Amino acid sequence: MRRTTTRLMAALALLPLVAHANAATDEATQVSFVAPPWPGVTVKTEIMAQILAPLGYTNERQELSSTVGYKTLQTGDSDVFLAGWLPAQQDSFDAAMDDGTIVDLGNNVTGARMGFAVPGYVYDAGVTSAEQLDDPENRERFDGRYYSIESGSTVSDFINDAKRNDTYGLGDWEMLESSTPGMLSAVRSAYDEKRWVAFYGWTPHWMVPEFDMHILDDPEGIYGENQGRSDVRTIVAKSFSEANPNLMRLLDQFVLTAEQQSDFIREYGLEERELETVAHEWLQNHPDELAEFLEGVTTRDGEPGLEAVKASL
Repeated sequence: MRRTTTRLMAALALLPLVAHANAATDEATQVSFVAPPWPGVTVKTEIMAQILAPLGYTNERQELSSTVGYKTLQTGDSDVFLAGWLPAQQDSFDAAMDDGTIVDLGNNVTGARMGFAVPGYVYDAGVTSAEQLDDPENRERFDGRYYSIESGSTVSDFINDAKRNDTYGLGDWEMLESSTPGMLSAVRSAYDEKRWVAFYGWTPHWMVPEFDMHILDDPEGIYGENQGRSDVRTIVAKSFSEANPNLMRLLDQFVLTAEQQSDFIREYGLEERELETVAHEWLQNHPDELAEFLEGVTTRDGEPGLEAVKASL
């Protein structure tokens, strides 16, 4: 198992574990996922859905922003969120934790980071810190524009707070916010023409190898402490966690590396392969990871979970 025994036991201590070895005790027959339109969480959620089906669970995906998703987790209208980026979503996360309505299972992807980003040719030209964005010669080459995602999201709040506070001289910059595909389309256009472009970047994502993307130093911590290094948490509605110990074990053991996630993001988000195919092939090609996810997990009727999922592949 990838999680430490202490971590897992702490998570499972929240649950009324009275199941015996040959019977699942979950109340749920369906799992409702918060699934913002981000390639990484889209594929992760599909991978999880393809694991759940042979175990005897159905699923639904709710395409919500992270901010709204935390609210639906708090009300019990959603069950699971596989993209709890911290500190990007810190305010929403803290509010839900303080309310006592969610359970945090920790990272489901390791090596994540976010922040001010530029293509490799801009970085190689000497722009290595966000402090340099508004240098007169650099500002002109960037055309005083910064590209970001999802107006109204926590990430959007971060950059707009920086603009209001004139952090790094961004007070008179134009903030262009759109969907993730919209932002990446603008970056692609600039990259193909080798124009300078500054944008919100993160890893894991296909933008890293595709644009030779570099995340700039961020000494003021606009995108969080430790140079934007992030956690990507599995967040579960507390009521759901208490009623479904078998699912909680699976969710707690579901952990990927940034490299693995970047690979399937490229296949789905860039190469535009079918979502179901990308997820199915990932599971077929990663039997060791699948075994770790399903250690100690059963079907809803108490049969060994790993054998059921392997048979479905």
